[in-house]
Amino acid sequence: MPTAAPIIGIVRHSINVDGEGVCTLVAFHSCTLKCKYCLNPHSLSGVEKYKKFTPEALFERVKVDDLYFQATNGGITFGGGEPMLRAEFIEEFKRICPSNWRISIETALNVEQSFVRRLLGVIDHYYIDIKDINNSIYESYTSKSNQQVIENLKFLAQQNLADKITIRVPLIPGFNTADDQEKSIAFLKELGFKNFNRFTYLTDTERAD
Repeated sequence: MPTAAPIIGIVRHSINVDGEGVCTLVAFHSCTLKCKYCLNPHSLSGVEKYKKFTPEALFERVKVDDLYFQATNGGITFGGGEPMLRAEFIEEFKRICPSNWRISIETALNVEQSFVRRLLGVIDHYYIDIKDINNSIYESYTSKSNQQVIENLKFLAQQNLADKITIRVPLIPGFNTADDQEKSIAFLKELGFKNFNRFTYLTDTERAD
């Protein structure tokens, strides 16, 4: 049985934003990256302040929206932090929740491939934020190489999962350009991916405004 995992937030009633239909976003603590414009910096802060849930306790918390999930083909989207690190937890949660709940994941995919393999057959849709395919750009932004990301992308493509994957390709102010975005997309298309979400990160200054 998986141990209890610290969760930094549970957001209900997200509609067609964090997944299809009505979704509840469950964000785990801990991440493998240190992104300059991190959306959830508290995922890297002291873990002791966050409540830990077992898969069963989380199910009891979120099942209140079962009718919404079933009526809209919605469900649970796991984010973070890096939710792939909690693969065992997600696997167990999938086992105990209704079979028609959609399980989605928002991941940077920079994890050991064993985590990715464990969730094959568990995840209904992947939202993968690749930052940038150019490793120099990626490393300057995240403080880590993207070699593992590319290996995991190739692995998922080999599993014929392209239809279940949306790849987020951001414009990151001060780090990449629109041309870099297009180069990333061209590379990903060669791997067989076809669903892309282009967008621009908000900097801390823009968020404050």
